[in-house]
Amino acid sequence: MELWYTEKHTENVQFSIKLDRQIYSNHSDFQRIDVFDSKEFGRFFTLDGLIMVTEKDEFIYHDMIVHVPMAANPDIKDVLVIGAGDGGTIRELTRYESVESIDVVEIDEMVVEVCKRFLPQTACKFDDRRVKLHFEDGLKYIRNKVSEYDLIIVDSTDAFGPGEGLFTKEFYGNCYKALKDDGILVNQHESPYYDSYANSMRRAHKRISEVFPICSVYQAHIPTYPSGHWLFGFASKKYHPTDNENIDKWNELGIKTKYYNTELHRGCFALPNYVKELLE
Repeated sequence: MELWYTEKHTENVQFSIKLDRQIYSNHSDFQRIDVFDSKEFGRFFTLDGLIMVTEKDEFIYHDMIVHVPMAANPDIKDVLVIGAGDGGTIRELTRYESVESIDVVEIDEMVVEVCKRFLPQTACKFDDRRVKLHFEDGLKYIRNKVSEYDLIIVDSTDAFGPGEGLFTKEFYGNCYKALKDDGILVNQHESPYYDSYANSMRRAHKRISEVFPICSVYQAHIPTYPSGHWLFGFASKKYHPTDNENIDKWNELGIKTKYYNTELHRGCFALPNYVKELLE
């Protein structure tokens, strides 16, 4: 007997992974959480039937959501991460000695506990002395913050369910207010390829561009995400993501990465024409 995990990407497209076994399944107050083992992608976990992290390709996502903003401003000290219950974003941030504080706001405590138990590859730095966990709604948490953070990373689920509020104009406005005068906002920006994801991407980009003076989009190839073509948003009060003399200085830090490099940093902001048209 063969076991397969199948995720619906559209009404007409499904993505399947052959499984060794399912090792965990539960419902939190917010969503269903499952963990599986597979030969091709290693261990992976899903929320409400959608892949969040696999051991094989998680490095791509976490490299790109962290090292791009960290290279744009080497003086980042105070960071807010919203979401990121798998811990991969926190793992990458803690590699920077210059970072002094990392506030992590995750709505679902069970996600963190499950990832600590089953995904130590990503959930390995929650006990870093700079990390402070807040189990609450990110939309509510940020409302009262003013000029506190150099960087906000929105490592959220898709634009529905528990993550829906993190794609609103109110939320992006509160992020702007919570950032210092040279602050940067980075968020996962969905895929441009399938219509439902592209529509979420366009709405998010429009709302962010109405708030921030500098607003760009960059891309990466993440095999287990819908279509494999995934976008990130970069918004800032001061720093342009590529016209920036800071970027090459990142190499002096000696941080070894599996995906990110400074050549890729500049190249990932060069977008295909169909994506440019969607953003316009």
